[in-house]
Amino acid sequence: MLTGKTIVLGVTGGIAAYKSANLASMLVKLHADVHVIMTQNATHFITPMTFETLTNNKCIVDTFDRNFSFDVKHVSLAKRGDLFVVAPCTANVIGKLAHGICDDMLTTTMLATKAPKLIAPAMNTGMWENPILQDNLTKLQGYGYHIIEPIIGRLACGDTGTGKMNSEEVIIEHILTFMAKEQDLKGRKVLITAGPTQESIDPVRYITNRSSGKMGYAIAKMARLRGADVTLVSGPVSIKPFTGIDLVPVKSAADMFEAVTSRSTDNDVIIMCSAVADYTPATYSDQKVKKHDGELSIELTRTQDILGWLGEHKRDNQTLVGFSMETENLIDNSRAKLIKKHADLICANSISGNTTGFAVDTNQVTLITHDEVKELPLCSKEKTADKILDFIVTLS
Repeated sequence: MLTGKTIVLGVTGGIAAYKSANLASMLVKLHADVHVIMTQNATHFITPMTFETLTNNKCIVDTFDRNFSFDVKHVSLAKRGDLFVVAPCTANVIGKLAHGICDDMLTTTMLATKAPKLIAPAMNTGMWENPILQDNLTKLQGYGYHIIEPIIGRLACGDTGTGKMNSEEVIIEHILTFMAKEQDLKGRKVLITAGPTQESIDPVRYITNRSSGKMGYAIAKMARLRGADVTLVSGPVSIKPFTGIDLVPVKSAADMFEAVTSRSTDNDVIIMCSAVADYTPATYSDQKVKKHDGELSIELTRTQDILGWLGEHKRDNQTLVGFSMETENLIDNSRAKLIKKHADLICANSISGNTTGFAVDTNQVTLITHDEVKELPLCSKEKTADKILDFIVTLS
């Protein structure tokens, strides 16, 4: 995802510096060219050789180091870097950056670059909560720095509180948001639904469907990477949403209807990827749910048609996308749904095989509009999501 990108990783003198080695390794695995700059204090926690081994690039510590081919290193790295990330970033370095103090290689290079800058603070809770530190962070944000806030956890001092550096996985997600994709959806608001709904039969049991939420979450991630402001309305799933996505958890079809319709006019693109139950049990009572000769008898009522409602209330310049899961007559049934629901695009896929549909990590989707039928290749759900978004961009 980061092929051809140069990432400059700054490492400062905190106990979380050991995590930076894993961060550097993860960036290399994403095919980034990684250059590490350490403060002198950071070398007391982890050696420059560790980063040199992981990145295959010289780790810079001393501003006046002469043991490399001649160039003004802080200027050359400042120009080459596509993105700068400091993780961990101590209160001391935050203060220096906020006030333009350049007394080492890291702060000098950071001041010289025009590339996007991310910092992941790590410190004692008392330091994190200090108003001077918070003022410095506000100042940095005003200068365009992106802050990856620390989390609550057990700190090196033995205290438990806010100040623990965020995980390497979350930091990577923030980096990818800046670097991984062309920002062709920047400024666009995208609402996506994902996962199943659950309809209670009684206080113990419920009716649901086989949706895992993988396709909807993949679309949400790719839309976020492409710069969109993403809201994800999700039924109960076991997937963690990508960084920066506004997650709205729901349970029943009625919950999803309310969450989607109340937000529909605020979004430029709506993608209904969830598998909503077509029927829901009537309100529980002894008369509605009966057991006779070992069999459960349930009175069902039809759920609200979310996609149909959205089609009927679609505003001008809004793109509405639905999904169609079919076992037969894929194109005909999906085209009928497109027309009936007043959608702009139906993403149709067969659930008769074992490589597409629920739970699996691959999918093969056919894109159907009023004028076109386009079959996508079998690929991962993330690649499928990207191809769907490519097509949506052409409709907008």
